[in-house]
Amino acid sequence: MANEINDMQYIIVGVGGQGILFTSRVLGKIAIDKGLPIVGSEVHGMAQRGGSVISHFKVGEFFGPLISEGNADVVMAFDQKEGIRNLSFLKEGGTFLVNTDCAAAFENAHLKKYLSERKIKTCKFEGFRILDEHMAGKYLFLNVLILGAAASLKIQGFEEERVIAALKELAPPKHLDANLKVFGLGLKAALT
Repeated sequence: MANEINDMQYIIVGVGGQGILFTSRVLGKIAIDKGLPIVGSEVHGMAQRGGSVISHFKVGEFFGPLISEGNADVVMAFDQKEGIRNLSFLKEGGTFLVNTDCAAAFENAHLKKYLSERKIKTCKFEGFRILDEHMAGKYLFLNVLILGAAASLKIQGFEEERVIAALKELAPPKHLDANLKVFGLGLKAALT
């Protein structure tokens, strides 16, 4: 696992209503519990639900909240189109964690070349299919599914036991059991 004191920069993207801000809160809780400084910023689209949302989140000794293009260690994409649109934020050798709804898009020659040349580690999983099969299509749990995938990949800042502890504190009590179940599904999703 990566050293916990390394500075990390995360871009979390998707559309309104997918739980991007909750994911940032979980990441913030984990960093604060480790005693690490954090700074972040969210940019909301025009629509509360369905509009583009991007969260810039930094852990470590940073002064400004926004991440410059080519500097993010991780891009977490709740929405495939938003993820591809924001790939320019990812640094060479970074990690692209993406909920896919059209795997054929990754067969695009230009995209394949870009990912290969920049040595980007890509983890794709079909979050909507997983939630259809195991959670009766309750897509509000997509954020926790992605947290599980990030923990499975050993992405710094998403250590399994720390994510579970943050979920227990931040998730509404009536949804805690479902969140823990979906987190487990996310742990498996990244391995497929």
